[in-house]
Order: sequence, then structure tokens, then C-alpha cells
Amino acid sequence: MTTPTPHPFYLDCDTGIDDALALAYLLAAPTARVVGIGTVSGNVSAAVGARNTLDLLQLAGHAHIPVALGAHHPQAGSFGGGAPWVHGDNGIGGVSLPPSPVGLVPETAAQMLVRLAHEHPGTLRVLAIGPLTNIAEALRLEPALPTLVESITVMGGAALAPGNITPVAEANIHNDPEAAALVLAADWDVTLVPLDVTMESVLEEHHRQELLASPGPVPRALGEMLGYYFRFYEDIFGRPCSAMHDPLAAALAVGGIKASLAPVVRAAVDTSSGPGRGQTVCDMRGAYAGYPAQPGARCRVVLEVEGDFAPHLVETLLSFSKSTTAALASAGSVA
Repeated sequence: MTTPTPHPFYLDCDTGIDDALALAYLLAAPTARVVGIGTVSGNVSAAVGARNTLDLLQLAGHAHIPVALGAHHPQAGSFGGGAPWVHGDNGIGGVSLPPSPVGLVPETAAQMLVRLAHEHPGTLRVLAIGPLTNIAEALRLEPALPTLVESITVMGGAALAPGNITPVAEANIHNDPEAAALVLAADWDVTLVPLDVTMESVLEEHHRQELLASPGPVPRALGEMLGYYFRFYEDIFGRPCSAMHDPLAAALAVGGIKASLAPVVRAAVDTSSGPGRGQTVCDMRGAYAGYPAQPGARCRVVLEVEGDFAPHLVETLLSFSKSTTAALASAGSVA
């Protein structure tokens, strides 16, 4: 059996609970090699997200992966303080991780992305699972960025589904509409993973119990974090469970799961000050079979995926119990 060649990935995140799941998934996926991570304010501040990322990397045995601090404020306005009612005060459900001794690299997240794009021309994959402030800044630093990266996958938006911050706006896009508008207007093909599909991909309590029962510190920590996340989503779904926003985007980016319905359409972001601010406006007329091809359509909007994602996610996360338990026995357990 041929071992797949891993693709280099740059991850841009605002490390809350589902970001932690996505990061762990990327680290475990045989088709991904994370070469750099940038943080941005969203679920938590960019600085808190960076600390969570460093500690998670340490716990997973990947402390060598460089982490860069990104934008604290969006392009217009200021950081709103995050979402502690969803992710906890520390962004990871109040779970305490062994602190990493590794520090941040001396470059911004945008500078890191530009550097990595030049170091891996044509092969770097970008996965953005937070507000798009850093990606927009990287586009300003290097206008040729779209020609240097292989692909960009964005968790964000709502095509036909309602928003989760306003009636029409999803959190990542709403937190920096100006940046999102710039990213969607750039000269590259974007895969958008919106609420339409992430709210339909649900992790249940029995999946969380599988993680908690693992001998590996990474799955156990994720299971503990999910307890907080499940309590938030219980009011939405009527049972302890959660949507899988960021890990689903990660799985689509690495090819661990395939889209079954993903029309390529024109998409833009409402940057007005009215009630539509932050809405991802997708021309979904392109979703109909036989509808004329849309000139200039560059946004692949994932609406459905093949099969049930949750078992694949859990199986991938549990692989840490085999690969890192022995190596991390001296790191201590999470609180």
C-alpha cells in the first residue's frame, strides 16, 4: 500500500473548541503536514488563541510547528471580546493544558503565510477557520498570493441557512466582513464550508465518551472541552451534542471526506452597516442542474457531504492514543 504524500498546510485559526478539534485532525491526518499556524481574534483574542495552539501542539507532540500571532482587531472596528458562552473563558471549555515552553515566532501571521507560500509555491494549502483578517492582510502584503497557493478552504458563511450571529451572518464572516469580502474577491478559487453543511454534521455524546475513554491525552482533552461546547449546543439541538464547523472544513481540505453537493457560484460579502452586514451572498442559482454557468464564479460552496462525518472524525482523533501516549506519558494529564 502506497503511503500518501502529505500536503503542506498553513492553518489560520482563533483557537476555541472546534478549532482544537480541527487542529488535532490535521495533525493526525496522513495527507496533511502543518508547516505553520497563525492566530486571529474571533472565539478568543489572537493572543489567547496562540497560547491554546501552542499548548495543544505541545500535548500532541508537535511543538516544532511554528505559531505566529495575527491580527487582534478586525479591519473595521475593534475586537468584540470573543464568545466565552460558547467556548469558555479560556477558549477551550475551561480545560487546563500543560503549558508549552515554546514561544511565538517573530513574524505576524500574515507574514508567515506569505513566506510559506513562497517556500511551497503551488503546493501550500490554506485552511482558514476564523475571521479572515490575516488572509486579507497577506493578500495586501503579497498580491500574487493567489498564484502561489494550491488551494484555500474557508469555514464560514451561510448560503441558504440562517446565520448564527445575525439572521443572515455567520460568526467568522461577521467578525470581519471587510476582510472576508477581500478574500472572496481575490483571484483564486475558494472552497467555502458554510453553516448549511456544518450544522448538519453533529457530534453526539457517545462520540464524546469514546474520546474521554481514550488512553491518549489529546483525545481525552478534546472530550473534556466538548463537555462545555455540548452544553451550549443543547439549547439549539435539544440534546447534548455539537455542530462540527471547523473539523469538517479540515477534513474537506485534506480529502478525508468528500463533498456530495458543492456548486461553484459567485459569492460576495455584505460590508454595509445595515441588517445584512456580514452576510455571505451566494448566487445559488448556480446550484440548479442545467442553470447556465456563471461567468466569474470562483466560490465552491459545500452544501452536503458524503456519509456521516462523526465516526471518521472520532476515528482520526483516537489515532493519537496510539501515536502519542508513550511519548507524552511524562507530560502529565489535563485538569
